[in-house]
Amino acid sequence: MVQDAMKFYGRYSIFGRSHIPCLTSRINFMPIITCKIIEVCIFKFEDDRPWYLLLHRAKNEKIYPDIWQFVSGSIEGDEKATDAAYRELQEETGLKPKAFWVVPFVNSFYDPGWDAVNLSPLFAAQVPPGDEPTLSHEHDECGWYLFEDAVRKLVWPGQREGIRIVHDYIVKGEKAAKLTRIR
Repeated sequence: MVQDAMKFYGRYSIFGRSHIPCLTSRINFMPIITCKIIEVCIFKFEDDRPWYLLLHRAKNEKIYPDIWQFVSGSIEGDEKATDAAYRELQEETGLKPKAFWVVPFVNSFYDPGWDAVNLSPLFAAQVPPGDEPTLSHEHDECGWYLFEDAVRKLVWPGQREGIRIVHDYIVKGEKAAKLTRIR
């Protein structure tokens, strides 16, 4: 039935990905579910404490100006999410991580303009003590914050939950940190 609908209606593509219509007694189209955005939570240890890097989006940015956030960016073409995360980390900060993890958390948000649910995998990157970012044009300032302060600065509930998971499972060295380390 789905294959027949695909032949008849074709694929509806957004951001280079396709979805299949939801089939019930009549043809209904559900919101598109897509994964074309990644986020990277960066941390370092100084004075035996973890510090989290947050970037402030420039006020002239079209999307979410004037907020504090993680590194975020788009997956390009056939790029894997892990490769996009590593690339965006370097493009937005110039930092080279000494360790890199896929975090057991996927942020999600709905974009009414595209009628799309966006799934955004979160990655974590540890950089050496003393490393400082070189900001891209998207950001006008940055800061290293202790966990509690970083949580307060983040606007979105998904990012607050993501940093909690990074803090509890990656930074504190839980078994999840060993299982999810990719570089």
